[in-house]
Amino acid sequence: MFLIAAGVLSLTACKKETTITEENASNDTLAPTEEVSVEKTGYKIGDNATDFSLIGTDDKQHSLSDYTDAKGFIVIFTCNHCPYVIAYEDRINALDAKYKPLGYPVITINPNDASVQPEDSLDLMKVRAEEKGFTFPYLVDENQEIYPQYGATKTPHVFVLQKENEAHIVKYIGTIDDNYEDANDVSERYVENAVDALLAGKEIAVKETVAIGCTIKIKGDS
Repeated sequence: MFLIAAGVLSLTACKKETTITEENASNDTLAPTEEVSVEKTGYKIGDNATDFSLIGTDDKQHSLSDYTDAKGFIVIFTCNHCPYVIAYEDRINALDAKYKPLGYPVITINPNDASVQPEDSLDLMKVRAEEKGFTFPYLVDENQEIYPQYGATKTPHVFVLQKENEAHIVKYIGTIDDNYEDANDVSERYVENAVDALLAGKEIAVKETVAIGCTIKIKGDS
């Protein structure tokens, strides 16, 4: 695991954790995170990610198998309301613009239950996608079945996959870069470095980092 330092912002929209499994923030505030030792669930580096079929903001079902010419994917668990996601939206658009032509399109999935966080409903996802001009599929994990398979715990949480025959092998897990606050002050572009390495046939230097973001809103949460 790699520690990604996060500064304190005054935005108040998402509930923040300093551990993956225990919530200890009293309100939805962007705050520093701490590196913790926890047992990882979901996919690990080298695992084969199973395909899915999820509805998107275009009212169509989307699957990895739809992309017959793709070399891999940048799968990002994201949402509408989280200020960390909002800080990264333009960078996510930029990732798709850069890597989709090279065979690594972005696919985003909203794992949140809309009854817990109404801002993350499919109808409002459609509004957000249009407002921001998303060039990638924005899908909803309505039954909350896909994000646990991946082991996503935050929004945003990134999984870079590489196609190997019929398999989708997990090559990178974690955060987009090392500065959610300021896109102009990023020193480590983890996702870009990972995809660039895959395109060059090289080993990824940093395969896993700590995801920085909001907790996933699970059905039944108060």
